[in-house]
Amino acid sequence: MQLIKSDINIDFLGKQKLAYVFSLILILVSIGSLIIHKGPNYGIDFVGGTLVQLKFSQNIAVSDIRTGLTDLGLKDASVQGFGHADDNEFLIRTSNSETMGDDLAKTVATGIQKSTGITPDIRRVEMVGPQVGKDLKNKALLAIFYSLLFITIYISGRFELKWVLSGVTAGALMTAVYFLSVFNVSMPFVIAGALVVTLSLFWVLKLKYAMGAIVALIHDVLITVGIFSLLNLDFSLPIIAALLTIIGYSLNDTIIVFDRIRENIKGADSKESLPQLFNKSINETLSRTILTSLTTLIVLLALFFLGGEIIHNFAFAMIIGIIIGTYSSIFVASPVVLAAHNKK
Repeated sequence: MQLIKSDINIDFLGKQKLAYVFSLILILVSIGSLIIHKGPNYGIDFVGGTLVQLKFSQNIAVSDIRTGLTDLGLKDASVQGFGHADDNEFLIRTSNSETMGDDLAKTVATGIQKSTGITPDIRRVEMVGPQVGKDLKNKALLAIFYSLLFITIYISGRFELKWVLSGVTAGALMTAVYFLSVFNVSMPFVIAGALVVTLSLFWVLKLKYAMGAIVALIHDVLITVGIFSLLNLDFSLPIIAALLTIIGYSLNDTIIVFDRIRENIKGADSKESLPQLFNKSINETLSRTILTSLTTLIVLLALFFLGGEIIHNFAFAMIIGIIIGTYSSIFVASPVVLAAHNKK
């Protein structure tokens, strides 16, 4: 199936400056939001605490629920509507995960029943200790970093046959990250520093395709996390799963383009310039790229609108990631590889 004619010739690289400006704006907005909010809006998976989901048989004022929680001494608890307004469901979050033990949910339900006159139905209870939450946060950051690093090893070996060089580089970075984490250096700063060093090494060592791939993947992950921060959506373990899935999807799309670029460079006519070859490669894979993205988006939109509130944020993260990942394969990864070729 071919959505786009094979002889199409869109000058994608001619628009790379506009693409860079657009990406830079998105990245700055994402970073700005993360700074203002002091990171993503972490769920209890990462910060610890207790989450209780309650359902009422009729409309209830949020103020009445808060009154019941205050009477229980849970002044730090937050109350948020869940699902549609007609569902009469609420999420209650509190950092208090130990003082009431396993009876916290029942105690909350009893206190709310006294303030509202209606006995709520307990639909869900999640409890995570603060130390467990911190460990999960660090492991999630490491999972994202290592996935990016191992991907670049594959890209370097697959396209440039530099398995040993990329492997040694990755091993050194992993060792440095491990020792810094042992000395209790803040994990976000460790990962950010490691990524900067990784980009610098790939540029110096002329690992062109690995450089393009990791820049595009960092671009995709940062913007997705930034949008979650901007919209103040919960950042939980399912979102980490979504980010790792986005990395895999975006890489698959990028590899298709890279493979065609490499083939066209090998069989290039001496009259064709590198920008022409890159544009030709992107155009030749454009139909497949769009078709893959559209079919994936159809499934994700069905999950988003029909999958229920539990999977809502996961589907939303995936939708953002697919759109940004498709864009970055064309307007970020390929121009970075072209810049590295020109440097050489």
